Amino acid sequence: MIIAIDGPAGTGKSTVASIIADKLNITFLNSGGFYRTLTLAILENNIDYSDEAATIDFCKKQKIEYTKESHFILNGKDVTEHLHDDCVTANASQVSAIVEIRHLVNDLMREITKSLSIVCEGRDMTTVVFPMAEYKFYLDATAAVRAKRRFDQGVSDMTLEEIQAAIEKRDEMDKNKKEGSLKIASDALYIDTSNLTIDNVCEIIIKQIS
Repeated sequence: MIIAIDGPAGTGKSTVASIIADKLNITFLNSGGFYRTLTLAILENNIDYSDEAATIDFCKKQKIEYTKESHFILNGKDVTEHLHDDCVTANASQVSAIVEIRHLVNDLMREITKSLSIVCEGRDMTTVVFPMAEYKFYLDATAAVRAKRRFDQGVSDMTLEEIQAAIEKRDEMDKNKKEGSLKIASDALYIDTSNLTIDNVCEIIIKQIS
């Protein structure tokens, strides 16, 4: 079984997907984490991702493992705690916009799902990666609400205004990617989370699946 969740940054996708996975005793697959892991590797090795050919060649040589605990292992090192550093967040969308890198990540995720029931979340899970998923959801919220949520997490050194500006910039990039752009699948259930708690959203999804 594949449960796919899409939506822009800050809508609670990762938290909701993780809770749903726990409730259903299946695996939570964090798609964004794969791109963030590659972005971290690119930054740490001073790779200029504007040179797509060199970036693709570099990414093909990286070994990424994903654990049942939703941890990312990059070349033998657990890098999970660094995936939401500001520098990674500021560059992940540009890296994920490289079409060949999307193909690499999509193939890796599809391979993982061959033997597992999963809940996955991202930008194009319902439209590109798993278009035949049994259940599809699109989570949304205003940019102001999403910025406040990230600010309250205390994981960024940016001001609330800077976070909102970054979110709006990322939304624009995600919606205009050459491949894997952010869009609502015609058969996905749309959920505006602006005035909902995480528990509210999980209840809606579980009700649809049950």
